[in-house]
Amino acid sequence: MDRLRAMEVIVAVANAGAFAAAGAKLGMSPPAVTRAVAALEDRLGARLLNRTTRRLSLTEAGVRYVETTRRLLAEIEAAERSAGGASSAPRGHLTATCSVMFGRLHLVDLVSAFLREQPALTASVTLLDRVVDLVDEGVDVAVRIGALPDSSLVAARVGQTRRLLVAAPDYLARRGRPERPEDLKAHDIIAFSGLMPGQDLSLTAGSGRKATIALSPRLRLNDAAAAIDAAERGDGICLVLSYMVARQVRDGRLVPVLERFMPPAVPIQIVYPHARLLAPKIRAFVDFTASHLRAE
Repeated sequence: MDRLRAMEVIVAVANAGAFAAAGAKLGMSPPAVTRAVAALEDRLGARLLNRTTRRLSLTEAGVRYVETTRRLLAEIEAAERSAGGASSAPRGHLTATCSVMFGRLHLVDLVSAFLREQPALTASVTLLDRVVDLVDEGVDVAVRIGALPDSSLVAARVGQTRRLLVAAPDYLARRGRPERPEDLKAHDIIAFSGLMPGQDLSLTAGSGRKATIALSPRLRLNDAAAAIDAAERGDGICLVLSYMVARQVRDGRLVPVLERFMPPAVPIQIVYPHARLLAPKIRAFVDFTASHLRAE
């Protein structure tokens, strides 16, 4: 039991980044947390944390130990639920993450609907335009767009999306419709930094040959919704993902251009860390979310 408690302490410290915050979560004083970590390091014969006056961070050995420990604790929790007859009853707290725009358009509504069906659950959703390390940051499930390089994650494909260049009809009436990638140089470009962090735009010709066009965006924004709003106002041509503007394209407020030059579609996937005993809350949420997203 002492060993298990020490594992819970180091994971809490890694999640919180501070002894005091970890202690508050575990009901322990900061000195008790400090002593537990020191005793664990002595037993392992390895330093797990880098300590400075401002912050704590995991050492290389600490990263490996905490990653394995998180999986073990999750499997212990699942085993206890199973032995107690609660294997099919989702309960506890679910953490989910995805990109900001996908969350606003889809995930937040799905989580709310899921909670209405699962009264024993609570949830938190983090919207970030970066890839979250699920194990390192203690997240249960994520929606990812694109290839999945991390083989330690389990993925359920729920759809696909592709890159689109879009503009408002009145902008195209004023400036003309580009027919070739090179024509973009004569247009006002709105750059959403999440998809176009630099000056270059990669397109694909019908033969599969890739072409890179160097552009000078007239407006650069770090928020996809703001970039799409600017395109709707007629400020220029914007690179987006198709799911972001499905409604605007359907309503005729935005028009795709150069579609035959755009790269192939990429998958949308629900991902979660591999575990031999998957927590019921994660299994239930993945099944619920996957069915709704596939329907959409």
